[in-house]
Order: sequence, then structure tokens, then C-alpha cells
Amino acid sequence: MTTARPALDPELRELLGGMPLMTRLDPELLGHLRKLPSTPVESLLAHRQVDRREVSVPAEDGAAIALSVFSPANLDRTAAAPCVYWMHGGGMVMGDRFSQIDIPLEWLDEFGAVVVSVEYRLAPEATGTTLVDDCYRGLLWIAAHSEELGIAPARIVVAGASAGGGLAAGVTLMARDLGAPAIAAQMLICPMLDHRNTSVSSRQYSGVPGVWTREMNEFGWRAVLGDLAGAEVSGYVSPAVAEDLSGLPAAYIDTGSAEVFRDEDTDYASRIWAAGGQAELHVWAGGFHGFDALYPQAGISATARRTRTDWLGRILPAPTPG
Repeated sequence: MTTARPALDPELRELLGGMPLMTRLDPELLGHLRKLPSTPVESLLAHRQVDRREVSVPAEDGAAIALSVFSPANLDRTAAAPCVYWMHGGGMVMGDRFSQIDIPLEWLDEFGAVVVSVEYRLAPEATGTTLVDDCYRGLLWIAAHSEELGIAPARIVVAGASAGGGLAAGVTLMARDLGAPAIAAQMLICPMLDHRNTSVSSRQYSGVPGVWTREMNEFGWRAVLGDLAGAEVSGYVSPAVAEDLSGLPAAYIDTGSAEVFRDEDTDYASRIWAAGGQAELHVWAGGFHGFDALYPQAGISATARRTRTDWLGRILPAPTPG
């Protein structure tokens, strides 16, 4: 098996040079990483006119799931705004509902969207379908409170990055199979979709330090699944093993050419097309995992973010006063 890898974008390579990289995760290191704070959300809201509220909804087992709701302060509640439901990244083992929140807040700015972010429980403390079930419960709450939120029930987008992208895909499959709620589109940013970890791109990023490596991916999936394998693994948890990808809302999928998830992400788009669905796929040449979240100032990051926003603009035009 070749160890050749696509070259990094030159600007990203220079920026990445100052970042400490790892090859693998273990429980001790995870404990240290979990103590690192997210970017304070207050700093992201300081220059925006945004109303924020915190909500708690019950999980299927009765545990409390925190939701943060960000609404434009001048929201015209007669206009039925779009909603972006955000699931954060972190390999399913770390992060919180404010991780990468700057990404959907750009859509609040652009479209007047209400942004809701979910604090799903993390592995290994939570396992199996618990994480995606938590996310689905949050989606049910949004749909049930659409009038109160000032959103159009038919204009809900599920979105997420990395693990959150995989959870967004799983929630979309779950909503299709259960018949509700309606989802207008799914925004899957470098999504974590396949627990099997056997693709060419997965093997290309094994045994070398990186932002997210094959070994780190194995740690994350084992934390969620334990010893489950084969037919025991739900397609809601690992969407790549879902047998039927028909009847899904339009998908936007992007990934980097220089990352673990490249092949599973491109394959997921291909399977949506094969099932008669609509997917827009972008593979950013020289992009490593999560490049635009880590270095939004890079040229390739700005282009990737703008391209996502343009796609959302076609799917969800800005609301007009009613």
C-alpha cells in the first residue's frame, strides 16, 4: 500500500506548521483535550445583534439535553425564517455545542437564520445510538416550537462538521424513516460517516501526526461502538453502512483531498446520486481535516465557506417580510 499523500495547500501547510499534531488518542490525552475551552461564544456575538436563549429538552432516557438558540435580534416572526440545526465536531468524544459555532453564525448573518446548537452526549460515556438520538430529540423540539422560534418548519437545515456532519447525516436518515420532522437540506462538512476505517484515504493518514488520523478515528469509533461490528452497527450511527439512501433531502458534502474522510465522503455523495438523490460535492485540493474551522483566514477556507453559503442561498433564500 502506497504511503503517498496529496500535497497540502501551501498556505495551509505554513499555518499548520505551528500546530502540535498527534498520531493517536488515548483516554488520558482525551481527558486533557476535554479541558481545553471552546472559543467563548460571547466573543462571536459581540459584534452581532443576536438574541440568545438556553433550552433543556429531555432525552429518550430522561437525561437533559442543552440547546442554545441564536436568533437575529430584529427577526420578523411573521416572515418564517430558515433554521440551521448545528451538530458540533470532535470525533464523537469531545467538543461542545459552541464548537465551530462561527460557521452557522455566518448563516445567521447572511440569511437571518435561527441557529440552534445541540449538546449531545459524548462517547465513551454515551454509546451506540445515544448521540444521534440526542440530536434527533433536539430536532423534534425545533419542529414543535417552530412558531415560537419564528421559523418555517419546511426550511430546517441540519448541519454539522466532522462527527457533527456524521450525526447530521444520521439524523436525516432517522427523520426520513420515522416520517418527521421535515428537513429541507443537509449540510455535511467533512463528515465522519464510516466506522470501518478501511478506505484508501484512511490508510494514507495512518502512522503520521495529523489533525485527525486513522488511529484517532479508530479511537473515536471504538468509544461509540465498543465491540459492535457488522450488522450490529446502526446506519444512524455510521451512515456509510445505511443500505438505502433514497428519499433524502438535498445534501452538500465537502471534504479535503488530504484527509482521512475524503473517500467515505465522496462515496456517500456517489451513493446518494445512485439512489436518485441530489448532492453537491466539493473536494478541496490540499485541504486537511477541518482546515476551514482551524484556519478560516486562509484563502482556501474563505472559498470553501463562501461556496457553502452560496449553496444554502439557492436552497434557502433569505426570508422576506410577510
